[in-house]
Amino acid sequence: MNHMTALLLQVADPQMPPTQGMFVLFGLIKAGVAFGVYMLCVAYTTLLERWLAAWIQDRIGPNRAGPKGLLQPIADGIKNFMKEEALPGGANKVLFILAPAIAFVPAMLTWAVIPFASPLPVPGVGLIDMAVADLPVGFLFILAISSLGVYGITIAGWSSNNKYALLGGLRASAQMISYEIAMGMSTVCVLLLVGNVNLSAVIAQQQGQGWNVLLLTLAFFIFAISSLAETNRVPFDLPESESELVAGYHAEYSSMRYSMFPLAEYANIITASGLMVTLFFGGWDIPFTQWDNTPPWTVLKTALTLGAYFVKVFFFVFSFIWIRWTVPRFRYDQLMALGWKVLLPMVLVYITAVASLLLALDAGGVAHTSYAFRGAFLGMNVGFVVLVFWVLDRGRIVSPAYSRIERARIAHLREGAGRSDFAARKGA
Repeated sequence: MNHMTALLLQVADPQMPPTQGMFVLFGLIKAGVAFGVYMLCVAYTTLLERWLAAWIQDRIGPNRAGPKGLLQPIADGIKNFMKEEALPGGANKVLFILAPAIAFVPAMLTWAVIPFASPLPVPGVGLIDMAVADLPVGFLFILAISSLGVYGITIAGWSSNNKYALLGGLRASAQMISYEIAMGMSTVCVLLLVGNVNLSAVIAQQQGQGWNVLLLTLAFFIFAISSLAETNRVPFDLPESESELVAGYHAEYSSMRYSMFPLAEYANIITASGLMVTLFFGGWDIPFTQWDNTPPWTVLKTALTLGAYFVKVFFFVFSFIWIRWTVPRFRYDQLMALGWKVLLPMVLVYITAVASLLLALDAGGVAHTSYAFRGAFLGMNVGFVVLVFWVLDRGRIVSPAYSRIERARIAHLREGAGRSDFAARKGA
């Protein structure tokens, strides 16, 4: 009787939560649709990178497979499936085969808990959350699952029975652990401000207080830099630096097994972009309007918020690719110095400042949605940003080789080089 009453109420009012059976059914539907769209986005992100690389380098790019090259990812997939798979002698067969999947699956699972639109009212069913699984501990789930990706790369290098691949795997594990600490701790600032580990609560907090990129600017900067390192993208692609390690951890892979590693990289780019949007840029919130944040929920609101979310994600995916084709690679000592000597101390100081300011404002009875609260955090961030980016000059943080020499010695060497050039030109 109660079940029948709930069904009748949902037919009359789709703003109510769904029944348990409908919740499970639509959960499976959301998982299938999200998986298909996610895989399609990953495949076409490879084409987007090739287009943008061609644009940056003033060349044409892919234009043969299909109209304007739109079928290039499909052609690449068919080609990789048809290639011969090689298994190196002395390799650990089980781990060698499992490693690509271990690298790819965590990025895909992480996406499952990210809300990507406002709730969708379905007549006769109820209000459906636009996340595959809107877990109450979604943020902790992301931190736990995303840390597993390093195992795939490390196992790939170790199981290949190749010294270059092993060095690439060791580099990857050291790099990802180093920057994972800074990335995880930068999100502590968000948790302090929100007071909840549910990602829907993070979005709701930004709808009331303003986007966290304004309130926690330095945390966003640290998170963005760490995300570049976590995805092994330039300037942090030391695990697969072809000038030193042949091809890095996947040197012995071929065919579709090899393709799983670049696909995992692009999947991590999309997931990292989605996380940055959710934690710091309001998630699916449409800026400069409150219409999309309050009930009654409609299909139009769901469609528009979904569009706003994907526009924001696309911007960060574009930024990842833009940096890839613009910035040169770090040396390995620079990479480790940035992670341990700069980002980690910086985020510890920032967490202390955020917690102290939050405690002081709460003790003073300042409401979290008030202009005084926002102004205090905005002022603190302006001070930190000016201080950090004034200190972050060349030769102090990511030091070049000559920065270990005293400045007077550098000036003397340059003066001597200038006199030598002048004498050479005069003699000629």
